[in-house]
Amino acid sequence: MQNNRNFLIAMALSIAVLVGWQFLVMAPRMEAQRQIETSESAAPQNPGSLQTPQTPAGTPQDPVASPAGRESVVPSGDVAAPESLGREQALAATQRIAIDTPAVSGSINLTGARLDDLRLKNYHETVDDSSPTIVLLSPEQLATGYFAEFGYLGQAAGTLPGPATVWEAEAGATLTPSTPITLTADNGAGVTFTRLISVDDKFMFTVEDTVENAGEAPVTLSPYGRIARYAKPESASIFVLFEGLIGVFGEDGLSEVTFGSIEDDGRYSPPAASSGWMGITDKYWATTLVPEAGRPFQSRFLYLDGQRPHYQTEYVSDPLTLAPGASATTTTRTFAGAKVVGDIDAYEETLGIQQFGQLIDWGWFYFITRPMFFAIDWFYALFGNFGLAILAVTVVLKLIFFPLANKSYKSMARMKNMQPKIMELRERYKDDRQKQQTEMMRIYKEEKINPAAGCWPILIQIPVFFALYKVLYVTIEMRHAPFFGWIQDLAAPDPTSLFNLFGLIPIDVPTFLMVGVWPILMGITMFVQMRLNPTPPDPTQQMIFTWMPVIFTFMLASFPAGLVIYWTWNNFLSILQQGVIMKRNGTKIELWDNLRGMFRKKAPEN
Repeated sequence: MQNNRNFLIAMALSIAVLVGWQFLVMAPRMEAQRQIETSESAAPQNPGSLQTPQTPAGTPQDPVASPAGRESVVPSGDVAAPESLGREQALAATQRIAIDTPAVSGSINLTGARLDDLRLKNYHETVDDSSPTIVLLSPEQLATGYFAEFGYLGQAAGTLPGPATVWEAEAGATLTPSTPITLTADNGAGVTFTRLISVDDKFMFTVEDTVENAGEAPVTLSPYGRIARYAKPESASIFVLFEGLIGVFGEDGLSEVTFGSIEDDGRYSPPAASSGWMGITDKYWATTLVPEAGRPFQSRFLYLDGQRPHYQTEYVSDPLTLAPGASATTTTRTFAGAKVVGDIDAYEETLGIQQFGQLIDWGWFYFITRPMFFAIDWFYALFGNFGLAILAVTVVLKLIFFPLANKSYKSMARMKNMQPKIMELRERYKDDRQKQQTEMMRIYKEEKINPAAGCWPILIQIPVFFALYKVLYVTIEMRHAPFFGWIQDLAAPDPTSLFNLFGLIPIDVPTFLMVGVWPILMGITMFVQMRLNPTPPDPTQQMIFTWMPVIFTFMLASFPAGLVIYWTWNNFLSILQQGVIMKRNGTKIELWDNLRGMFRKKAPEN
């Protein structure tokens, strides 16, 4: 029992450190970042280009060369940001083609054929469906500018499509899943460009670029694509979540660079590849480029710290040479939307996008996290409620690990029955610790008791706890998923608080006092579970066991409600399981004696 208690204390303190890190360090950091974002968006923006001066867009380009520092080989525009430009004003400043699908709405900027206006129709800023929909992409002129575009680099080809190119399109055209749009551009030197853009009913845009050389000399072109972003997300730099620049590059697999890392380093060059993708990812949303498979390309992740610092991921494909009278077509794709697990997996399978599923941050323990998500999602399809799905998965996990837990609890029950003998041995050999340990091991062997068996239920629960935490935190399916009653978002903390009588008193409660109904229920079940066992003789352990449920109640109050519901339900099932096993083994259940002992006055010491 002593070993089991020490292990339990060690595991509890380990969890306390992790929980405390989020509660005391990460929460204030998120709040500070949110204030910075707010102040930056309210402040006037300085005019400036998207990067340091370089070769102007739309002019003949030199052969592509790898930059040595923070420079980009991809041309950019030169956009001055007006001091008080609103979104609607920025959109009205250029000619546009409307986008309207079941999943997204927005427009394509004909200047640069840039995808820089995109809203996600089915996702709102809050749980209230009347709140604004999520804005993913925005024009470059705004402080939150975020866009994707494609173009060409080359030599001896005249002017080439770039950020400043104004493409021609049919008047009144709208991009829908059933009506692709065609854009055209002519460089005046015998080279014409035709761009066919289509979109599915989710979040994947397909760009087919056809180049025709009607001139008298060969031309050499290198297709490029880039994603540029000005502001990083509020939740960046949280240890449990990756957000930043990401990509998969051929056999080298996944590359991830956080916003903070690229700010420090300025540039990261993934290995050259002929398949893969690259982009920028948030907690729930992402924008990626998918170059044409089979055509080698070189990518770069950049932080350009000019007048308007921003993050950029880009690629440049190997050159293609067009003889006079020849034409060539390249096909690239852009994903811009919500990281829905089913959609991401479908794109990987049907479009052959290499390891596209890794766009979702399953973490190091993906072999637990992914199955956990799919199990919850399966029960959701059955019950129509993610909260009930979590409860069902908890029951399944209990059944799967029942033989191990049953064996563990039986061993613990026999340990309790052997406590009088063990105490007698300790008293008899109190001056000979080696003899004491030898005799105790002899008793364990004769009675077939494993002193470490009680650790297994805790060891099992820890990885499940973190896997569920990851699922609740990173999967968009859990975002704004309601349970019952006051829990309208399983991915957010319980919104009630004991300290305003759960809303009966109309006062605002500080974040650290937001201790809701479910955290309190979790603390009660944890308290009851610990009181099933005899009170530890050591005063320090007694104090830890007494206050641990209270500490965990406050700390887990800031965690997603779905996680607290899981922990509470798991504790309740464990109490039932342990009680039944103890009763079958003839072991006294200490719960009532322990509860009475808490309120019984201790006899004064002489």
